[in-house]
Amino acid sequence: MEDTEKKIKILIADDSEMNRAILAEMLGEGYEILEAVDGEEALACLDRCGSEISLVLLDIVMPNLDGFGVLARMNQTKQIEEIPVIMISAEDGAEAIRRAYNLGISDYISRPFDMEVVRKRVTNTLMLYAKQKQLLEMVAEQVYEKQKSNTLMVNILSHIVEFRNGESGLHVIHVHMITKLLLEYIRLKTDRYSLSDSDIELIAMASALHDIGKIAIPDEILNKPGRLTDEEFKVMKTHAAMGASMLEDLPVAQGEPLVRYSYEICRWHHERYDGRGYPDGLKGDEIPISAQAVGLADVYDALTSERVYKKAFTHEKALEMIVKGECGAFSPFLLESLTELADTIREEVEKGPADYSGEVKVNIERAEKMLKERQRKGEAR
Repeated sequence: MEDTEKKIKILIADDSEMNRAILAEMLGEGYEILEAVDGEEALACLDRCGSEISLVLLDIVMPNLDGFGVLARMNQTKQIEEIPVIMISAEDGAEAIRRAYNLGISDYISRPFDMEVVRKRVTNTLMLYAKQKQLLEMVAEQVYEKQKSNTLMVNILSHIVEFRNGESGLHVIHVHMITKLLLEYIRLKTDRYSLSDSDIELIAMASALHDIGKIAIPDEILNKPGRLTDEEFKVMKTHAAMGASMLEDLPVAQGEPLVRYSYEICRWHHERYDGRGYPDGLKGDEIPISAQAVGLADVYDALTSERVYKKAFTHEKALEMIVKGECGAFSPFLLESLTELADTIREEVEKGPADYSGEVKVNIERAEKMLKERQRKGEAR
C-alpha cells in the first residue's frame, strides 16, 4: 500500500553543497528537503512554495543575497510570521546573532554542527509553530463565531425596523455593502481617518442599526403614503436622536466599539457636510466618518430602491442627484470615492439576494413576502 502521507518541507539555504548535504543527512528521511544555493534562490523557493515550507535553515554568508537580506524580505512579505527560520552559521559574534533575532529568527545554531542539537532544535521549532498555529486558529474560530452571532442579532433587529417601515430587507444589506466598499476605498486613498480592518467591519455591521430610532415614530407618520407636513417631518427627524438615546441607555457594553459606532451612525447619519443636517447641525469632519459613509450609502440605496410611494431612480440618475447636491451636501472626498466606485457598487447591488449568505437570504425573502402581503392589503407605505 502506497504511503500518501505528506512530508514536512524544510528549505536549506546555504552556498556550500557539503553543508546542505550534511544537514539533510542529519535530519533524516522524515522530511522533504528543498535546497537553495544563495539568498535569491531561497526567496524564489519561498515565493513558489509559500506556506508549504514549514521551516527554513538559513546561512548568513551567501553570494548574491545574504541571510540578512532573505530575512529582510521575509519581513516585508510577512512570511517571517508564518514560516520559522533557524539561522545556521559559523558567524558567532554577538552583533550578528542579535541582528538575526531582531529580524525574526526562531533559533540560532553555530557550525560545526552537532547532529542531536540540530535535530532537537528543528523538532522543537516545528512543534512550537504548530502549537501556535493551532492556538491562532482556535482564537480565530472563537472570534468568527462571536462576530457571526453579533451580525445575526443586528440583522434580525434591523429587519424588524425595515419591516415596520415598509421597506425591503435588502436596504439593510445594500447599506452594509456600500458602507464597507466606501470605507475600504477611502482607506486606500488616505490615512486621515485611521481605519483598521476591525473598524471597517464594525462600522459596516453597525450600519444595519442606522434607523433603529424609527421604532419610536408613530405608524401614521412612519407609513404615511403621501408627503409629510412640516410638523410630521419634525417628528420623523427625531428618529436619529431617539436611536442614539436607545443605545446610550443600554445597561451594558457601553465601552464596546460596536456600540460606539452604532451611536455615531444612529445620531449623525442625517448630518450634512455643510452643517444643514440634523439633529445637531454638525459640519465637515465634525461628523464621524462612520456616519458620513452610512449617510451616503443610505441616500444612494433610498434613491435606487422602489417604494410604494415612488419609483426607483436609475443608478446613473441617483449618482447625478447626489453629486449635484439634490439630496444634501456630502464630503467632496466621499463623493469622489462614490463616483470612482460607481461601477463596483452597481455590480454588487445588481447581484441580488441569491449572492448573499443563506441566513440573510432567508430573512430577506421572508420579510419581502410579508411586505408584499401588507402592500396587497393596502397597509404598507
